[in-house]
Amino acid sequence: MTTALASGTRPAQRKKPVFRTPRPEDGTAVWELVRDTPGLDTNSRYFYVLWFRDFADCSLLATVDDEIVGFLLGYRRPEEPDTYFVWQTAVSPRHGIPFLGVKLFEAAADRQRERGARYVEATVSAENKAILMVLRQYARKRSAEVTDRVLFPSAWLGEGHHDEVLHRIGPLDRAPAQQPAAPPPPASQSPTQQPSAPQSPTQQPSAPQSPVRESAQQKENAA
Repeated sequence: MTTALASGTRPAQRKKPVFRTPRPEDGTAVWELVRDTPGLDTNSRYFYVLWFRDFADCSLLATVDDEIVGFLLGYRRPEEPDTYFVWQTAVSPRHGIPFLGVKLFEAAADRQRERGARYVEATVSAENKAILMVLRQYARKRSAEVTDRVLFPSAWLGEGHHDEVLHRIGPLDRAPAQQPAAPPPPASQSPTQQPSAPQSPTQQPSAPQSPVRESAQQKENAA
């Protein structure tokens, strides 16, 4: 996974990010963020536009005032649909939100948990301490294990490329679905519109008579 979790913030700005599903038209803005972020593999604009057509439900954007300040690309593995693979993520270096990269990762992974994912995977180099910390923190909070192994050796990836080490989190319990909002209370009705309601104890009709009282009345009527 290629990632950049910037720590720079604007002290005067502490806005709450909005996480949303990407659309194909977001591809160029994400491509520009990747281009301007050191250490990320830059793909074509078409790549991001196409990704957001086919894998939008597995990806996530972070926005502030409708500006994209972070993104995460992921997908569910075709051969293991209960596994969510995080491929690339980055945040703007001056977004003004503490721990935005962590919040973005957790929001994306938890959304897939709600949809049945039991494992989260990412390939991370040993030098990328920041994202390794994010993965371990996510696993610890959810009482899950993290395992790692070399997925692709550097010899397969060209000169200067490091081994791609796969980090796998899980198994994860399914996240509880968000509780629906409680329905509003019924509107009070005016006396002229109010249907008949159960009477209060002082207004209730006479209760059925006991068998003893009922028998006495029958004798009186017979006399």
